[in-house]
Amino acid sequence: MLQDDGSSSVTSSSPLQNFPMMSLSPNFGGSPYQWLKDLKSEDRGLYLIHLLLTCANHVAIGNLENANIALDQISHLASPNGDTMQRIASYFAESLADRILRSWNGIYKALNSTKLRVVSEDILVKKMFFEYFPFLKVASVIANQAIIEAMEGEKMVHIVDLNASEPLQWRALLQDLSARPEGPPHLRITGVHQQKQVLEQIAHVLTEEAEKLDIPFQFHQVVSKLENLDIEKLRVKTGEALAISSVMQLHTLLAHDDEPQKKSPLGFKHLNGLHLQRAILNQNTLGDLLEKETTTNVFSPGNESASSSPLSSTASTKMDGFLHALWGLSPKVMVVTEQDSNHNGTTLMERLSESLYFYAALFDCLEFTLQRTSLERLKVEKMLFGEEIKNIVACEGGERKERHEKLDKWFQRFDGAGFANVPLSYYAMLQARRLLQSYSCEGYKIKEENGSVVICWHDRALFAVSAWRCRR
Repeated sequence: MLQDDGSSSVTSSSPLQNFPMMSLSPNFGGSPYQWLKDLKSEDRGLYLIHLLLTCANHVAIGNLENANIALDQISHLASPNGDTMQRIASYFAESLADRILRSWNGIYKALNSTKLRVVSEDILVKKMFFEYFPFLKVASVIANQAIIEAMEGEKMVHIVDLNASEPLQWRALLQDLSARPEGPPHLRITGVHQQKQVLEQIAHVLTEEAEKLDIPFQFHQVVSKLENLDIEKLRVKTGEALAISSVMQLHTLLAHDDEPQKKSPLGFKHLNGLHLQRAILNQNTLGDLLEKETTTNVFSPGNESASSSPLSSTASTKMDGFLHALWGLSPKVMVVTEQDSNHNGTTLMERLSESLYFYAALFDCLEFTLQRTSLERLKVEKMLFGEEIKNIVACEGGERKERHEKLDKWFQRFDGAGFANVPLSYYAMLQARRLLQSYSCEGYKIKEENGSVVICWHDRALFAVSAWRCRR
């Protein structure tokens, strides 16, 4: 349970008894709900979870009057500048409100018609994520080691980066390749990104580094979204040893198979939130959540079962076609980093509960990394995590891009596309553990799973890194 300092503790008896499942009505508690403001931190965290689930259930069954009342109560408790639970509740409440508004296209479009997305700010906040969290740094170390091992003895190496947003990984690889006993290879990197300025910056940094190390080097820019990528533009040549890197990109391709089935953001089934509340409350930290509490009797999907949607299986026309196209390039190794959580459920309530677990852990990481008053923390939470939460909770159809899935699903997809798993080496694991040890926080952990690496916050899996080769 949350304490005044935002941390959490375990209590012997559930404090849920202090808050019976009260029905929400316009007159309940009066306005402005003074009793809510008087709650202690631990009770406030508990009741915020209750309100979020209550609100989501009202949204799911189309009871917008009661959803509005719940959001009003949440507004008196949540704050983007408060403790961890208050901050999380702010973004989930905003996402539920956004989902409601999307059912009125005219109002939604009018309210959003003048909003500006500053590209430079988006780029900056992703760099902040790379800097403040170890996840992508660990993934980079593992990926580089897998590439070095696969390219041993090769003289012409071509790396395709499907999400070329950060030069540090490839600068480190250049340094590693320069130390090869047989000498460095001729290296060509093809970077794919939708922003030309990002690719130009990476090209400048890497070209300078290659000149300093006296490594023959070329950087090829492909300005494109992954979903629109023309494989021919990668210019893979005969005689090159090919490696492919994908960092948190492949899941976006799953949205395309849902485009013909766009539904109203409302109209989902009911969730029994009591199990989820208990699971969250009885943890050492918000990020240290146990799935066993929510594996039974959590969802009541009624007539809408998971098997009724093509998204419940691994079948994906767009994804399968893309992976088969990459297989046709005959890469010696493909290294994939993805969020290791199921945010691609067929119902709102599935996605809300799973994402609440996942982002609670990420917000908890920030609680141990940056001060609550930090502007950088606020930007990462609002512009990165907040936007992802909104996409998971508020969007449907092709607009819902954040379709994160568990590692076992990716195993099925790659196996079906003709790839075989490449177990990551002991040395790659050793480097990853050393990097995590350099962080003065015991919450970060890694574990091996079927030859792949899962990066965790305490026992909560957050990101997975796996390597693949063509199976002939």
